[in-house]
Amino acid sequence: MAKPNYAFEKRQRDLAKQKKKEEKRLKKAASKEAKVPDGADGEAPATEPGEASATNEGGAAEGGSADGDGGD
Repeated sequence: MAKPNYAFEKRQRDLAKQKKKEEKRLKKAASKEAKVPDGADGEAPATEPGEASATNEGGAAEGGSADGDGGD
């Protein structure tokens, strides 16, 4: 008789759980977006991770010197 592969079954359950959680998150975000029109909540739109914001492109907006020598 074949031995059950519990690791595979656990991985499948975890993947199903993650998928369900992501669908719930997307549904929640969509309903929240539908309730609040863009710009009406007074907050700036959030940027995706990896996108550079306009205030931090040059690196000078972090309080350091623009030439990048450490500011000393």
